[in-house]
Amino acid sequence: MAEIAKIIQTYWNAYLSNIVDIAATAVLIYLIFTLLKETRAIPILKGIFILLGLTIASRLLKLGTLSWILSGAWVIGVIAVVIVFQPELRFLLAKLGSGKVAGFLFRIKPDWIEAIIETLKEAREKSWGALIVIQLNIGLKNYIETGVKIEGAVSSEILISIFNPTSPLHDGAVIIKGDKILAAGCILPLTMEEIASRILGTRHRAAIGISEVSDAWAIVLSEETSSISLARGGKLARNISVEELRKELIALYREKEFEAAK
Repeated sequence: MAEIAKIIQTYWNAYLSNIVDIAATAVLIYLIFTLLKETRAIPILKGIFILLGLTIASRLLKLGTLSWILSGAWVIGVIAVVIVFQPELRFLLAKLGSGKVAGFLFRIKPDWIEAIIETLKEAREKSWGALIVIQLNIGLKNYIETGVKIEGAVSSEILISIFNPTSPLHDGAVIIKGDKILAAGCILPLTMEEIASRILGTRHRAAIGISEVSDAWAIVLSEETSSISLARGGKLARNISVEELRKELIALYREKEFEAAK
């Protein structure tokens, strides 16, 4: 046993420790970039990498003046980065202090997102239509009151039962906030945009309409073509894949988590 332990120790010191060190560092960097994706930190980090490359190049090429200037820039840059990254650093520290770092980093598919994805998959297989609205910062009380209040957890079973053509609520929209279904069978405003009015059906026009009067996102599953569309900011992205929609919803989730931590 002593010999085996010695061999393992030798290999660990010579090879394995370096491999584990590199792998752990790579994973850490990847997770940080994933966490800060689509925030202002990414462009700043790109600038830092460019500055680092210039610093290394100036020293290799023995460009004394440029190297001296860049060295001074790093001293100021460290302080500037702390100031500029203050919201992001506070966000990361808040997650660390709450003991939810691992859960936040690895739970990239919240339950409500997967419930929506599973609903769309099943409804598409059955050639059903669907209209799901995700409420964000602007309240949708006026439209919630046009439907039937649910106030239940988001689940694919409930959503599928709502969009079943035999359900009295299937023609309206389901409004979701966070992981809660607020209401179903809701009537939404239709867009008055001329081209959309001519070529799109009621669900798609309603999806665009609600995204024009609020910051809500609206997901449409076409009953005729079984295609998925996403409306936001008055614009409609048509024929997107389930995986593209999942990525968009995950990005939205991360953005809202980031804002909540500020």
